[in-house]
Amino acid sequence: MKIRAIVHKAEEGGYWAEVPTLPGCVTQGETMREIRANLKEAIGLWLEAGRDIEKSHKHDQILELVV
Repeated sequence: MKIRAIVHKAEEGGYWAEVPTLPGCVTQGETMREIRANLKEAIGLWLEAGRDIEKSHKHDQILELVV
């Protein structure tokens, strides 16, 4: 799976990143190496949290669309 992130230079130094396709998925790091590692962790946690939501609403239906 490929997911794109936007990496920004932080005014106070280092970087911060956001994943537009995953609302609220953001992280920061001092170096590009650190931001990559933090992005992998943040994306994994975001996806894991989504699984918990699906499990908590057993009578709801999940509808996936390709547009």
